[in-house]
Amino acid sequence: MKKIQIQSELDVYDDLSELPEDVHNLMLAAFEAREAAYAPYSQFHVGAAILLDNGEIIKGNNQENAAYPSGLCAERTAIYYAGANFPNAVIKMMAISAKAKNKETLTPIPPCGSCRQAMAEYEVKQKQPINIYFMGERGTVFKSESLQNLLPLLFTQEYL
Repeated sequence: MKKIQIQSELDVYDDLSELPEDVHNLMLAAFEAREAAYAPYSQFHVGAAILLDNGEIIKGNNQENAAYPSGLCAERTAIYYAGANFPNAVIKMMAISAKAKNKETLTPIPPCGSCRQAMAEYEVKQKQPINIYFMGERGTVFKSESLQNLLPLLFTQEYL
């Protein structure tokens, strides 16, 4: 037996003021989406904003349902909308912000596993990485230059 080591590298920004202007504006779009989330059960609001290579900004937020598996996360709402309406556009970057209604959320909140797998599909499809910025309601922002930093052992169509 032998072991392998898998490492991820993320950039850390102390707050929004350190972000480049285009990323800052994209995160503000994610905030706007977050505030419109439909989360009556979890009280956990998530917003995502995607910048496409054609300049379009696509927003998504979590949409809950009393039948829990029927809901959808913000990241997948945005990425599927982009794929359905701009199928040939390249996703340049995604900004994500999460806010709990019952406590302060200052730690960067990464995408869930299902969202990571959905995002991986688009990164593979477009043959280039997606820059992913994520944070809580305020404070520190993490940046991953590729989904592979967040999901290093990708499951792709190569296995099918």
